[in-house]
Amino acid sequence: MTGAFSYTGRFIARRLLADGRRVRTLTRHSDPTGELSGRVEVAPLDFRRADALTEALRGADALYNTYWIRFPHGDSTYDRAVANTRTLLDCAGRAGVRRFVQLSVTNAEASSTLPYFRGKAAVERDVSCSGLSFAIVRPTLIFGPGDILVNNIAWLLRSFPVFLVPGSGDYLVQPVSVEDTAGIAIGAGRLDDDLVLDAAGPELYPFADLVRLVVRATGARARIVHVPSELALGLSRLIGALRRDVLLTSEELRGLTASLLVSESPPAGTQSFRAWIEAHGPALGRRYVSELERNYCYRAL
Repeated sequence: MTGAFSYTGRFIARRLLADGRRVRTLTRHSDPTGELSGRVEVAPLDFRRADALTEALRGADALYNTYWIRFPHGDSTYDRAVANTRTLLDCAGRAGVRRFVQLSVTNAEASSTLPYFRGKAAVERDVSCSGLSFAIVRPTLIFGPGDILVNNIAWLLRSFPVFLVPGSGDYLVQPVSVEDTAGIAIGAGRLDDDLVLDAAGPELYPFADLVRLVVRATGARARIVHVPSELALGLSRLIGALRRDVLLTSEELRGLTASLLVSESPPAGTQSFRAWIEAHGPALGRRYVSELERNYCYRAL
């Protein structure tokens, strides 16, 4: 798998290990003190060394690919991420990998005006045309212990007297737990038929209602205020700059307000967001989680 030390990848790796599977990760960084240290085999995820990638993939039955970027940063771009995934597919084919499981996103479309969703659609196309047996798993809004989005909503609610909801707040989200996402991906990896399936939770919320659930669960006193999207985005950029991070991108805001993080398929996930947030609210948002620190400031192999 790629990214066993990443967020979603860590949960997939845990489940595979619990099932008695041998796990090898292709990764850009080490995890010397983490819970998976010594439990998974490690090889560099270096797309410039296709021969080494191929050798690292030999003997693998299935490859779970969580590699992607949330937003462009430095020389990491969506176009490069698409090209890198194409390299990974080629290497998997040469190595004789039976099954390629791609983590994508709901509503990935080649015609999308949003580069993130358009890039994911390009990857889906390459996976489906690779000649490998494949499964494409399309999560909605992933939540769980240590996630960035829900945790940082809670952090904002704890840290500021008001929380700005962009626009009406009636656009929809359909949270899916990271545990459910891992289980769906692993189940898809065991199959042989080519398939595309959404990983969505059992509950659908207007975004403003989701924020209110977090308010109640955390006991935060912040007041929810509806403001124009441009104002909410501007303030998020200011807070991001102060945290030396990217809190929210304009593209993410457009995807959110267009209700792209929902599925038209029957929910494959079973864990309730409401129940989870009520159980974990007291500890949620006690510290800020940085996207740049988590995914770009790492110890390279």
